[in-house]
Amino acid sequence: MTHFRLRLTALSVALLSCLAPSAQATNGMDLEGYGPIALGMGGASFAYDNGLAAMMNNPATLGLMPQGNQIGVALHYLGPSVSAHYGTATADSGGKAYYMPAIGWVRKSGAFAYGVGMYAQGGMGTEYSGDSFVAMGTGEPVRSELGVGRILFPLAYEVTPKLTLGGTLDLVWAGLDMKGAFGPGGPRIDFSDNSNFTGAAKGYGYAGKLGLVYKAAPTVNVGLTYHTRTMLGDLQTDDNGAVFNGMVGKATVHDFQWPTTYGIGVAWQATQDLMLATDLKRIGWKESMQNYNLAFTPAGGSEIPLTMAQNWDNQNVFSIGAQYRVNERLGVRAGYNYGKNPVPAATLNPLFPAIVEKHYTMGFDYRVGQADGIAMAISYAPEVSVTNGSGIVMTHSQLSGMLSYGHGF
Repeated sequence: MTHFRLRLTALSVALLSCLAPSAQATNGMDLEGYGPIALGMGGASFAYDNGLAAMMNNPATLGLMPQGNQIGVALHYLGPSVSAHYGTATADSGGKAYYMPAIGWVRKSGAFAYGVGMYAQGGMGTEYSGDSFVAMGTGEPVRSELGVGRILFPLAYEVTPKLTLGGTLDLVWAGLDMKGAFGPGGPRIDFSDNSNFTGAAKGYGYAGKLGLVYKAAPTVNVGLTYHTRTMLGDLQTDDNGAVFNGMVGKATVHDFQWPTTYGIGVAWQATQDLMLATDLKRIGWKESMQNYNLAFTPAGGSEIPLTMAQNWDNQNVFSIGAQYRVNERLGVRAGYNYGKNPVPAATLNPLFPAIVEKHYTMGFDYRVGQADGIAMAISYAPEVSVTNGSGIVMTHSQLSGMLSYGHGF
């Protein structure tokens, strides 16, 4: 076998092992911050009142909100810049803008806080043109896009003036599109509904969260939270919703789950106007992302397994942030977030470059009137570069932002 054919075979194997769902690539697939307040603080959110997004972070902190009702809407923008390099060939991903909406309502009545919300857990994709080396000579575009969302029902209870407990019941859904070749001129797997908000392969299930906040000192809160692994059903297309090697049939992803997460946070009100907060959380990617269990079932035929190893590592994520109240209307924030890349170089691929590690964030909130306010945050992840075992070099940087509007009554 010639050197060229050896390199081509290695490239084919590398790309085959990479046909995995592309998702939010910040802390692995997890967003570095949920809600503009937490995002502006580097994602730190477990031990202070960070608004309605607490139902995604630590639901116990909803018990720290003032009496009455709060409603809010938000939009999260994700702008990744991803490129793959192989020898002298370069492929730039055309997936550069993704939008994730959120909406929520919470009522604080006495010792109880309860409500409902809808939040995007994560979502991203990579898209390469048909003339790039990632297309493996097929001339067809290559793409992968995953979206995961939740409808949440939170409940928090103030047990004592020092201790608040909380939890959520989460209804979870996931949608996946994929288009990619399994080798030079070889068979492709194709299933896509070309929507920004759904996927051709869909799955539904549930999950939950538990949390507490404890006032350890007059100016210090400690927060703990635990997020269960999801219980999603298999992601499936319609019976004739996928094409593989010229055959029409059904694509199935078996047992794709969002991982267990748990963490601890501390918030210190250093002065009347300055608050400092830090979180440490652990994300259990190792259990959830050991294998990518894709399968194809042709019409009238038996299932063809296409299992691909992922072998992700568990991830420790550190967040720290500061908030300063300039006046009663304006607050400003800055933060930092770090999580070591959980994807081993051996399984890194152009369709799933979840390799960024550092995030620098800043944001503000401004009270428009007595009951209305806006909040905004941005997050920048500087470029990182990783070479996998087949010589493919991936580069990835990212700019994210979130804007929200809230009303109290």
